[in-house]
Amino acid sequence: MPPLPPPSPVVRSAPAQQPVQAQQPVSRPAPVQAPVQTYRPQQGVDRGGYRLGVGDSIRISVHGEPDLTMDVRIGESGFVNYPFLGDIRVLGMTVSQLEQTIDRGLRGDYLIAPDVRVLVTAYRYFYVNGEVRLPGGYPFVPGLTVRQAVTLAGGLTERASSRRITVYRESQPSVPIDATLDTMVNPGDIVAVDQGLF
Repeated sequence: MPPLPPPSPVVRSAPAQQPVQAQQPVSRPAPVQAPVQTYRPQQGVDRGGYRLGVGDSIRISVHGEPDLTMDVRIGESGFVNYPFLGDIRVLGMTVSQLEQTIDRGLRGDYLIAPDVRVLVTAYRYFYVNGEVRLPGGYPFVPGLTVRQAVTLAGGLTERASSRRITVYRESQPSVPIDATLDTMVNPGDIVAVDQGLF
C-alpha cells in the first residue's frame, strides 16, 4: 500500500483588520468667565466729578511697584494709610485728585516718575425708603436709575405712586429733587417713594 502523502500545510488567513478610526479630540467647553464690572462713566459718576465717600472700596496701584498696590475700603475717618505717605484724607476727593496727591508724594523722594492709578472697585450704598417692599441700603452700580433701584428694593407697594418720588443727593441732602423712574441715582443717594393720592 503506497504511503499517504504528507498533509498539506494549513494556511491561516490573517484576520481582517478593522479600519482604525481617527480618535476625535474631546471637545472641552470654553471656560466661563464671570462678568467683570468695569467702570463706565455715567451721569454724575465719572473720574472728574465722582467724589469718594465712606463705604467706597478703592484700589491704588503704581505701575511696576507691587509693594505700593493696595485695596482699601474708606472708613468713617475718611483717611487711607498709604506706604511712605502715611494717612491721606481721601474723603471728598475725586479719583483724579487722589492720583495726583499720591503722585506728588512719591515723586522725587521715592520714585522718579510714578504711574499712579486709582480705581473704584465697589461703590458705597444708596438707600430706598417709603412705599417699597424691601426698604434699605443697596450696593450702587454705575448707570443705576430710580426704576432699577426700586426693583432692587422689591418693587412698589400697592399704595405707592410712581409719580411721587423724591431723590435726596448725598452732596445736597437738604435739597429734594422731584424724580421720575428714569432719574439717575448716585452712591449715597436716598430714593423716597411716596403714597399715591386716594
